[in-house]
Amino acid sequence: MKILETERLILREITVDDAAFALDLLNQPSFIKYIGDRGVRDLDQSRDFIENRYRKSYRDHGYGLYVVELKEPVSDTETRRRGDAVHGDGETARKGESEEILENPHSPFRIPQSIGFCGFVRRAELPAPDIGFAFLPQFERKGYGFESADAVMKYGREVLNFERVLAITSLDNESSGKLLLKLGFTFNKIIDTPEGERLNLYSFLYPV
Repeated sequence: MKILETERLILREITVDDAAFALDLLNQPSFIKYIGDRGVRDLDQSRDFIENRYRKSYRDHGYGLYVVELKEPVSDTETRRRGDAVHGDGETARKGESEEILENPHSPFRIPQSIGFCGFVRRAELPAPDIGFAFLPQFERKGYGFESADAVMKYGREVLNFERVLAITSLDNESSGKLLLKLGFTFNKIIDTPEGERLNLYSFLYPV
């Protein structure tokens, strides 16, 4: 289900059909370093994680993390250079099949370009929802993080009726900290989690 869209992006609910993409993102070195190792190592684990973590949040709280997709996928030339395409079941298409699908912009089988996650998380140890975002490395530093997070913050106010949103980052995650400040968050303090982590805590208060 589509949640919102921006000039370049669509944000939608994640489903088990996104298992291959989620597996890729969750195992990126930057994700493991700055967000954490979720222990998801194959497609079956990815499907379970999606259903029991991401979709459970939709059911329990009415919001969660959403898949960020490009409205205009990478060019056919760039995709052909990769030589293959990934189907929703994680299987790799034959090169010729990939080209045929991607060269026809009206094909019902045209492959969406999922590039990251963005949305809200509700943690028992925090008194308000917090914003989260993560992107595949090749789509970082292109403005997609701010574009999606800014839209999600508006959604939090206008649709979810939030009064406050929090954010947490690892102490050395400077890029996320800068993005949060650009969104209007304020750094509060360093907190210690029940797992023994030390994290930066940010907060955002919506205007009354």
